[in-house]
Amino acid sequence: MSGWRLQLRRAPALRVDLRGITPLALAGLAVAQIEQLPVGHGNTRLPLGEFFSVAADSGEALVIEGDLARFDRVGWQMAGGQLRVEGNVGHYAGGCMSAGELRVSGHAGALAGCEMAGGTLAIAGNAGDFAASTLPGSIDGMRGGTLIVNGNAGDRLADRMRRGTVLVFGNVGDFLASRLVAGTIAVGGTAGAQAGYGMRRGSVVFAAGPDAVALSPTFLPAGAEAAVFWQLLARDLARHGGPFASLPHRRIERHLGDRGTGGKGELIVVR
Repeated sequence: MSGWRLQLRRAPALRVDLRGITPLALAGLAVAQIEQLPVGHGNTRLPLGEFFSVAADSGEALVIEGDLARFDRVGWQMAGGQLRVEGNVGHYAGGCMSAGELRVSGHAGALAGCEMAGGTLAIAGNAGDFAASTLPGSIDGMRGGTLIVNGNAGDRLADRMRRGTVLVFGNVGDFLASRLVAGTIAVGGTAGAQAGYGMRRGSVVFAAGPDAVALSPTFLPAGAEAAVFWQLLARDLARHGGPFASLPHRRIERHLGDRGTGGKGELIVVR
């Protein structure tokens, strides 16, 4: 199967909902069929061809070219294939995806990777609030897969996350890993206030050292060593490079909590 390239014609007047425009959904379709696929525009639906020109591409991926900051749910419920965005994306990018690979060369809006259960979402720029978190009104956050943010992430990163891996190379906002149930988070920069608030299990690694996070008094120093566990985790994170490359060669301090909720999670501060 050859890939497809969608090139933005012009910025939309209203926000556009791109759910359903995925590599698997477009497989086997003709250009004319793809151009007629309906997408949400405000409170109506318009053909995809109103916003994008469609052309076959020599690769295997679906490539969308242009500034998609006003286009939401890019890669929504992806179940396979490769999707590349050459530009920014709006809210809910990669939300509920279960497999495949979504790569964004720019920034992403709020709720990127919300409730994703598998696959890889890689954002070259920044991610907004509630990345790897829950949909409004839901109780389960990210449940699997990998989210990589090369820039910064906003508030409530990984709120109610249950499984999976999140890596942020830059800084994160307030309430990092709030109400975390399980999973692994690694931060290359600094964290805002109340990191780990209400977390029950899971691990949060601060690669930048003690100055990266202000520990809450509801997190207590761990008395037991975890050398074997740390080496396994550190080597897995180190393959992503950047601030995580040296982790296997560095010492750590573990702090357990959130004791305010009887939690058994850990904030790992790298020395």
